[in-house]
Amino acid sequence: MSHFLLSVHSDSQPREMSDEDMRRGYERVATLETEMRAAGALIYSGRLDDPSRARVVRPAKGRIRIRKTDGPFAETKEQLGGFYIIDAANLDAALDWASKVTLAIDTPIEVRPFFASQG
Repeated sequence: MSHFLLSVHSDSQPREMSDEDMRRGYERVATLETEMRAAGALIYSGRLDDPSRARVVRPAKGRIRIRKTDGPFAETKEQLGGFYIIDAANLDAALDWASKVTLAIDTPIEVRPFFASQG
């Protein structure tokens, strides 16, 4: 089995949702996460706070600089909004889980394997 990061990317402008839409969305996610746990695939998941609450720590001539910013990357309308760390047999299995996540939350998902050292 291999570990994969499923990155949940979301628009920096959240879409308007009714309370009922929110309830249904949380229900879909809870159902999916229950399925992932039952299959032994879900290791950890987390939703991130708004990018405005982020800080970037950078090295600068042997010192540390901490700045309040959207991130260390160029301006973009999509931000990392959350993630899943899963255990899957292979990339195809990880893509199957990502497909279920993207359908549940209607948001793009990036699938990336964790680096496996050859030690």
